[in-house]
Amino acid sequence: MADRETRDPAVQELLDKQAIHEVLMRYCRGVDRRDEDLLCSVFHPDALDEHGVFDGNALEFAHMAVDMLKQFTATSHMILNEYVQLEGDSAHVESYVLASHRSERDGRKIDMTMGARYVDRFERRGGEWRIAHRAVVHDWNREQTVEAEWPEAIRFIQGRRDRRDRFYRPDRAPVSS
Repeated sequence: MADRETRDPAVQELLDKQAIHEVLMRYCRGVDRRDEDLLCSVFHPDALDEHGVFDGNALEFAHMAVDMLKQFTATSHMILNEYVQLEGDSAHVESYVLASHRSERDGRKIDMTMGARYVDRFERRGGEWRIAHRAVVHDWNREQTVEAEWPEAIRFIQGRRDRRDRFYRPDRAPVSS
């Protein structure tokens, strides 16, 4: 297989953008499953994170976030639009994010939803793309009391916020051959 220096530049650009996309997906999964190892894997060790409630080393943020997220009964982070500007072994990436957090307050379920953007600088080091700097830019939010839920939801396999989630189990859905 061709290495980066001999690969068609257009193909390399697609591979780089896909690698960056996969880092963003690992971040969301790591946050929502409260998987500290996975969450730490998206950042370079010296990465910085400006996250509203935290401003400092991204690995310290990852450790704090896993604990802080215990206050929510569920979270769902979704990356929507991604804009990637590649510059050699660096990339400037803007990702729109929709983050939903469910909690309980005074015996009532509360949903907080935030529209934001991750403004990231990625760096490829040792052939691997990771986040070197993240700034979370808040665009809007809303908080609402949950008045009703779909009663049939209980019939589904329920998501877990730890390694007991179905995805981590060896009997998860098989891969087709």
